Formats: sequence, structure tokens, C-alpha cells
Amino acid sequence: MSDGFNDTAARGNGSVRVGQVKEVTSLANPIVKDIKALSQKKTRDETKTFLAEGLKLVIDAAELGWTLRYLIYSKAAKGKPQVEKIAAKTVAQGGMVLEVSEKVMASITRKDNPQMVAGVFDQRWKALKNVSLSEGETWVALDRVRDPGNLGTIIRTADAAGASGVMLIGDSTDPFAMETVRATMGSIFALPLVKTTVPEFLAWKVQAGVNVVATHLAGAKDYRTVDYKRRPVVVLMGNEQSGLPEELASKADSLARIPQAGLADSLNLAIATGVMLFEARRHLLTLDDVQ
Repeated sequence: MSDGFNDTAARGNGSVRVGQVKEVTSLANPIVKDIKALSQKKTRDETKTFLAEGLKLVIDAAELGWTLRYLIYSKAAKGKPQVEKIAAKTVAQGGMVLEVSEKVMASITRKDNPQMVAGVFDQRWKALKNVSLSEGETWVALDRVRDPGNLGTIIRTADAAGASGVMLIGDSTDPFAMETVRATMGSIFALPLVKTTVPEFLAWKVQAGVNVVATHLAGAKDYRTVDYKRRPVVVLMGNEQSGLPEELASKADSLARIPQAGLADSLNLAIATGVMLFEARRHLLTLDDVQ
């Protein structure tokens, strides 16, 4: 396919065209090599695509309007009604369907016991300037999140908590990395993602008129007493090791702390974000009940 993947690789010797089904058993196949290369951020950035695993996840993505560039399924999945249906849809939309051996699927997914279905999708990013929050909405903003598992879990948790999107501030890990996509359990397809810088985020905060609630060791308020009902809320979370920098913390509307017992002096970033998001949701649901 053009615009990223090499046309020659996608077309083989000229007999294979976009929209066809191709049987692949060799690890040396150029299409397989292209897909395997998506494990590298450089390739994902260049092609603006990514790999996702699992039949349910692929089906959910398609139902949400994501178009498959490639559908890959192992021979064991051939003939299954759901697989045949998503394969037909992929072909109809101009994508390519690959029926591969177990060895090829394991190589593509980098797992000894791979799922039977995977897909290659175009990445999607939402521009910060196009993010406009309504009353009652909640977003989460993450400053320099570095752990792929943390980011994937946060995206999944934000989806579960009813948040409307996730912002990545500064040098953050790639949300389209295989480990991150796995950890989202499909929520990568449900929430818009934004990447931005500290100055851009702070300028947007003023223009958007949002209520930024940040967690901080110096937080004066218990997270349960923060005013989550005033304006749309952005829950702002800091880096796993260093927390929020002063330039962000000083601009937050509220600095909150999550009281802890025992010897632990901090929470895992994903856990802390989940606590904050569900607390914001609890306050908003209480407001709805009153109205």
C-alpha cells in the first residue's frame, strides 16, 4: 500500500493487489517484514500505522470506523464466521487480508502463543486546538509518561471512567507501541489522543476555560474534597519518577493529594490516575442525580 508501506512489498511480483487475500507462510515475505517492523517506533512514525492484536479488538475497531490496512489471521481462524466477516469488510474497503502460518503470526506479534487475528491500522491524533470540552466532561493529561504499560492502563481506565480523551504532554511513550496497545484492551480505538507541549497545553488551558486538577506531593487538598463540578475537568498527572514540574503545578486550579497508609509513599501512576478519574466521575454523577 502507498503512503507508508512499500508498494512493491504490498504487491509482491505484481499479481497481488490491494483488496486481495494472500496466503503467507514465509518469514522472509516482504509484507511480513514490513508488519514486523511496526514494533519499532521509527517505522510507526514513518508509516503512521500500528499493529493491534485480537479478534474482538479488531472487530470493535472496525465498528468504531477504523479502517484496516492489513488483516492478518492464522490458518486456525480460517472459516470462522466473525473472521470471514471482518475479512470481507477489509477487502471491500481496499485493505489486504493475509492468511498466515502459526510461525508467521508468532513472529509478527512477538509472542509464543499469539492471538489468531491481528490488524494494521492508521494512527489517529486529535489536534489540541480542536479539543473543546463541555460541562461535565473529563479529560486526563499526562506529563512525560514513560512506561508503555502505565499508558495503556490509563487509556483503558479513562475509557472505563467515562473520560473523553487523553493528552500526552512533552516527551511521552508512544501510545501506538505494541505493549501499550495490548494494555489498552481496545480502548485505544475509543478515545481521542492528543500530543502537545507544556507551553501549548498552558495556552490551551486559558483559552478553553477548563478546571485543571493535578496530583502533587505538596497538594493542600484531599482528592475527595476537590471541586470537580466547576467547569469541565482536566485531571493532570505527573511523570512516574519526578512528578509534575513546577511550570505545570503552579498553573493548576487545584493541587490534590491521595492520602496513603502503610510504608508506601507513592502510588503507581496508572493506579493514581484511576483513583482521580473515578472520583471526578463520582462527583459528576452526584451532580446529575441532584439535577
